[in-house]
Amino acid sequence: MRPQDVVVLIKVLLEEDAYWTQVSLARSLFMSQSEISESLSRSRYSRLLHGKGRKVARQPFMGLLEFGIPFIFPQQPGNVVRGIPTSHSAPPLKEEIISEQNYVWPYAKGYVRGQSILPLYYTVPQAIELDKDLYEMLALIDALRVGRVREKNLALEMLKQQILL
Repeated sequence: MRPQDVVVLIKVLLEEDAYWTQVSLARSLFMSQSEISESLSRSRYSRLLHGKGRKVARQPFMGLLEFGIPFIFPQQPGNVVRGIPTSHSAPPLKEEIISEQNYVWPYAKGYVRGQSILPLYYTVPQAIELDKDLYEMLALIDALRVGRVREKNLALEMLKQQILL
């Protein structure tokens, strides 16, 4: 697995009821079509996609997020930069947690200053401009990667509600 596989799986999960193609995923995530193809292949091999590779295996994926993400793709807050809020600084956790400390994905078009958190894939700041739901899910996943216990628990509950329905 690679970090972008999580981004692709979230997008597939969000697009599950719609007709999507590898090309449409590539455009919406600002990745190449070959990156999407390879990511989907890795996810099928890992049994995170089932059927014809168009549906996310929700329970195993939730297990990966809960028990794997903090250890496989950890992140430590870095320098203060301009960027787009993530983790507890972004919706939906922003309404639940009050903090003077902001975490951001570094991005030249960003509107907030905070400690930098590298996104799972470098095109995430562009992709989330087109998809609010993708933004919220990836911000919750970042809370699992860098958050404290309370932030992680809140993020887990919110992710479970969205993924496990």
